[in-house]
Amino acid sequence: VMYAVVETGGKQYKVEPGQTLEIETIAGDKGSQVELGRVLMIGDAGAVRAGKDVADAKVKATIQGEGRGEKTIVFKFKRKKQYKRWQGHRQNFTTVKVDEIVG
Repeated sequence: VMYAVVETGGKQYKVEPGQTLEIETIAGDKGSQVELGRVLMIGDAGAVRAGKDVADAKVKATIQGEGRGEKTIVFKFKRKKQYKRWQGHRQNFTTVKVDEIVG
């Protein structure tokens, strides 16, 4: 099975054709095709290529939609000082389906 390691949104993902994943928000409409960030590595049937060998490689994906992640609570507290701060955060994401790995 062919796979690739791509970097997008400051994170690295191992992707395969047909896989659906949630990545940091990228520009584009639902159904449009995009190229995922830098391709760092490609593996196929035990053979691994990286560096200059994958400089021209691309991973093409289709945008499935957008959403927001689960709420994360950020709570700051200092004992004996009556200091408490409570803040919630929900991270935006884009859902994409990997179509093909070219390289």
